[in-house]
Amino acid sequence: MTESNGSDSRDQQVPGDDTPDWEKRFRAPRVWLPDWAEDAPERSLFVSNATGTYELYAWDRSTGDQRQVTDRPNGTTDGVLSPDGAWIWWFDDKDGDEFGVWRRQRFEGGADELATPGLDPSYPAGLALGRDGRTAVVGRSTDEEGTTIHLALVDEAPVEIYRHRESAGVGDLSHDGSLIAVEHTEHGDAMHSALRVLRRDGTVVAELDDTKAGTQEMGLEVLGFAPVDGDSRLLIGHQRRGRWEPLVWDVVTGEETDLGLDLPGDVSAEWYPDGSGLLIVHSFEARSELFRYDLTAGELVKVPTPAGTVSGATARPDGTVEYLWSSSAEPSAVRSTTGGIVLDPPGMRSPGSVPVEDVWVEGPGGRIHALVQKPAGASGPLPTVFDIHGGPTWHDSDAFAAGPAAWVDHGYAVVRINYRGSTGYGRAWTDALKHRVGLIELEDIAAVREWAITSGLADPARLILTGGSWGGYLTLLGLGVQPEAWTLGIAAVPVADYVTAYHDEMEALKAMDRTLLGGTPEEVPERFEASSPLTYVDAVKAPVYISAGVNDPRCPIRQIENYVKRLEARGAVHEVYRYDAGHGSLVVDERIKQVRLELEFAERNLK
Repeated sequence: MTESNGSDSRDQQVPGDDTPDWEKRFRAPRVWLPDWAEDAPERSLFVSNATGTYELYAWDRSTGDQRQVTDRPNGTTDGVLSPDGAWIWWFDDKDGDEFGVWRRQRFEGGADELATPGLDPSYPAGLALGRDGRTAVVGRSTDEEGTTIHLALVDEAPVEIYRHRESAGVGDLSHDGSLIAVEHTEHGDAMHSALRVLRRDGTVVAELDDTKAGTQEMGLEVLGFAPVDGDSRLLIGHQRRGRWEPLVWDVVTGEETDLGLDLPGDVSAEWYPDGSGLLIVHSFEARSELFRYDLTAGELVKVPTPAGTVSGATARPDGTVEYLWSSSAEPSAVRSTTGGIVLDPPGMRSPGSVPVEDVWVEGPGGRIHALVQKPAGASGPLPTVFDIHGGPTWHDSDAFAAGPAAWVDHGYAVVRINYRGSTGYGRAWTDALKHRVGLIELEDIAAVREWAITSGLADPARLILTGGSWGGYLTLLGLGVQPEAWTLGIAAVPVADYVTAYHDEMEALKAMDRTLLGGTPEEVPERFEASSPLTYVDAVKAPVYISAGVNDPRCPIRQIENYVKRLEARGAVHEVYRYDAGHGSLVVDERIKQVRLELEFAERNLK
């Protein structure tokens, strides 16, 4: 056994010509889609790793000036620009534990100040800022209080306007600041939210709940109030036809306008700034595209984008659209429909990678979509990495990812699987993993594994199962449930002991686990036992590598230590790397170190 810690991971390294491409992909400066102030559109806020740590940056488009807003050892990505452009709000936690307070800083710079005096630290549950410059709707989640939502006014004590034991969150604040949309799961199903609209005093204006509309529960989500004063239309997402689609709901009159868009896959939307139309984001079979929907004419017009994945998009006041785009072969860039690059960070350019191939495999629950990358010109059978995505309500897409590209550079084929539980393939596919949690996903992974071997792609003697978060959980579970199938396993920030994880994790995740498994560990012990990697640890045959953040509130460290102790007692081949952060790291050097350790572990143990 080998154990290590992250004490030397912050040593800054300057890339040179001999820096391998896989490392350059992590080091290359990149930016996220800029957010802009509703009433001051020339003021923007974005996230970048330009200093080697992901932090928030202010950008004055009128002058071109940019400045770093936050500077913390473990990075900062959770920030909001006030509608008037005067303030930048950012969430201040301790070393990635996600438990903290909101602070704010003037757009021009200056000292940070506590944004909501009178509110104790908590997990964040949404934030909406008013155009008047003094109103904030703050969502909070704690083990003791459940979810609370407060109306916070400058120079006044915060007022609680919502409280419930189940998970909830702030959806949006209307353009005139009079209405507050809340997503809640008071019915006990954390996977499917209902909606409630409140006045500022907490009185109820309207309710919308699709969870009792049929035998299959359906969720709703808030996409945003119309950006017009006095307009009570709320754009929401619904699942009434088995997939996510947008709907316009007038919360005062109750009128619902179903757009009825004839698009396969999931559809999301946001308002154009004048309220006349919607920017449509359509995701289907691991790729995405944009449209403009005219609300008056009912017309859908495509917004041209390259083939690949749009990770975020926003319509500007002049009618142009800015979007963050990438493909598996091409690194991400913030583009505009004007044809140019909106925000181009200085410094080293990221090398590209190889494109993905689409594979469809018949599985026990229906056709499974997998994405395959392999070294250019290589033919099988190859050592193959099955890189399992987290979530589980997420999906892999044709988007640039430095992790899989690193494996490809080292001669591996990489297979990514959108197993049952993944988004983007309809509500039934996403909801299919309830009660037999983990085991259903492994059935789909096993089917794709069989295809990879019989097709000649994968060498059955050199198969790596790996993933982070829920993917790390499925890795450890797979090594125990399918011990003959895998040559070695690499699990990052995993669930390892489901019962202990439940008791130690943040309250919102407890609610999700109760939904997935049908109750608490005390109520359905047999389901937690069947779905816990710890149950099968004695059957594990493959060498195991585990990395974990010691401040992780999602996959806490104690439950990982329980699993490691069982490996130690058996004398099983394993290595453990612990680092001082939460659920992953926002520090580039730390992330590179983690990938290097994983590659070296595979090289030592794959034979």
